Parts: sequence; C-alpha cells; structure tokens
Amino acid sequence: MRILHTSDWHVGKVLKGRNRFEEHTRVLAQVIEIARVEQPDLVIVAGDLYDTAAPTAESTRLVTRALSALRNTGARVVAIGGNHDNGMALDALRPWADAAGIELRGSVRDSLADLLIEGTTTAGERWKLVALPFLSQRYAVRAAEMYELTEAEANQTYADLMARLIAKLSSSFDEPGVVNLVTAHLTLVGASTGGGEREAHTIMGYAVPSTVFPQNTHYVALGHLHRSQRVIGPCPVRYSGSPLAVDFGEEENVSSVAIVDVGAEKAAQVRDVPVTSALTLRTVKGTLEQLATVNLPDAWLRVLVREAPRPGLREDVQELLPNALEVRIDPDMLPDRTGARAAERAGRSPRELFGDYLDSRGNAEEGVRELFDALYDEVSSNQ
Repeated sequence: MRILHTSDWHVGKVLKGRNRFEEHTRVLAQVIEIARVEQPDLVIVAGDLYDTAAPTAESTRLVTRALSALRNTGARVVAIGGNHDNGMALDALRPWADAAGIELRGSVRDSLADLLIEGTTTAGERWKLVALPFLSQRYAVRAAEMYELTEAEANQTYADLMARLIAKLSSSFDEPGVVNLVTAHLTLVGASTGGGEREAHTIMGYAVPSTVFPQNTHYVALGHLHRSQRVIGPCPVRYSGSPLAVDFGEEENVSSVAIVDVGAEKAAQVRDVPVTSALTLRTVKGTLEQLATVNLPDAWLRVLVREAPRPGLREDVQELLPNALEVRIDPDMLPDRTGARAAERAGRSPRELFGDYLDSRGNAEEGVRELFDALYDEVSSNQ
C-alpha cells in the first residue's frame, strides 16, 4: 500500500504580524496535487492542522476543503489533533468528517476502538492504524485510568503512560497479513526540533523514547517536530515535517511530504516530495549599503543591521527590503558592557543609569538624554 504522510500545517499562522493565508492555500493545493499524482491508498495528517486552538472561519474552511479534496483523490484520510489544535473542537466536526468519509480524531475518547482504524486497499492489502491525538500530561493520566492500563501512580512519568497507552492500542498488531501503522503527535528522544515548535511541549518532560512503538509496526507517522527526519527505533519511525517553514528558526528546513510504500511482507520505503509553494524564510545581515544589494523578492526576511541604533533605521531597512518582517541590530554591533557596568550601578542616579543604557546600546542621538532629564524632573516633582 502507499501512504502520504504530512503534518503540522499550522493554518492560520501569522508571522511577525503578516498573515500567511495565501501561502497556506498554495501549499495545501500542492499537497493535494501530490496526492493526485502519487495516488496513495491512505493520507495521514499527524496533527497541528491549525496554528491556534481558536481558528478563524477562513482557516476552518481551508482545512476542511483540503481534507475533502484529499479524500476525493480516492485515498482514505485520517487526521489527528496536535498540541496547537483544540481537540474537542475537532471532534465537534466529526459528523461532517464521517459524512465526507474522513477519519478525524481530535482527542482521546472513552472507547478504545475509536482510536484504532482499519481498512483494505483496492489491491486487497489490509491495514490497521492506531491514531493517537496529542495528549497533555494531565490527559495522559486520565487516558491511562480510562483504559484501566494500571493504576496511575503519582510518580509515573509521561513516557511511561504513553508507552502503556500505545501498547494497549496496538495489542491486536499480532494478526498476520496486516500492515500495522501508528500515527501520533509527540516529541521523541533524540529527534531534532525544527525551530518553530511550541517550547512547552518539546521539553524533556514530554519526550518519549522510540521504544514505545511495538517492533511489529510497519510504519510510524509522527507530527509535532517540523523537520523531516527518520528516528532510530524498533520499527520505521518518521516525522514528515511541516510543508512550509513556520518561523525563522526553520529557514534551513526542506519542506516536504513523505510518500511511503509498505506491505505486510514489505519493509517501508520512504521518499520525501518537496513542497515549494510557500515563500522561503531567510536571515540577512549587513550595513544599509550592503542590504541595498540584496535581491530576495520571493522570501520573507529577518534582517540583522550592522549599523548603530538610531530612530528611523527600521523604516530605512524596510524601504530597501519591503519583505523584511523583522529588523534588529546585529548583536555583534552591541558592545557587551554589562559585566563592567554592574559593579558601578549601586548608588547611581536614574540619569546616570539611563546614560549607561544609552552608551551600552551605542545610541548617540542628540536630545535623548535631555528629554529623559525633563521627563524625570516632571515625574519626580509630582511625587
């Protein structure tokens, strides 16, 4: 059977105040076109369909239409909730999804069978898929109790609970002649973050070893980390990565979807298909004269300016580079005087401290110190 594995769409993402809806529309159109060309039997969307738990109507319309278009290619479609998604809100779309022939799993429900999806390809290959939405630490404990795995002890770790839950969900994987699959939205120990993930859910408290997946799993389709990568484990384990760079920390990532060919008696063969419809993200640095030579019209830019700080510098940069979403002084241009100044600050006046601050930032703009003095005198006289 053939699988198209994608994740971390983050529809609704705003980058430094810039709406990226048109980019997301083009990206998802390309993912759909890849599905038309590749003709997968199954499409897996491994969480974070949205960037926020309260998506706009426009974002919801784009995601639901994309899922419907993927289903219309003839593939079965399974999508799970990620840490950015509102699991209960996704579950509220289940009646629509069921009518459209889409398997949507936003959160863990009471029925264990709800997270085990089965199917048969047109060629007669049977498959089983454990579809596990993102679980916070609190809800992992609840899920463990719900399925009566063992009594959830106070000191039991998140990884322990996830291992027990996955073992319970995959307990029927011993049936011969069936392709066993798992999709989940989580952080694996040893995997590389992509640069734009939510930090709270990538710290070690949420990291799970790849040994939580049973050896007889033919392919594990993961979401959450935005860099496409294989993770060493007891079975084939892979992150598809995001189909577009979500933040400037991801500018070196290669956006793609994964195409997987696998059978009950055939090891998974994976190849990445690039997704190129979004603007690239780039960091550039230099003086104004050097920045005037930059020619990157098809990229969003983060600019590190090698000039002394002054009013109007940001506007000068954005006039040169209209696609500059973030403009900062290059840290190399800021002298590190904090250590030398720290011992001198005790007992110094606010005027002197403000003067130190201006000196540390390299700000020699005329009149700034006098304006501070005037404001300070006004505030002090009213106390």
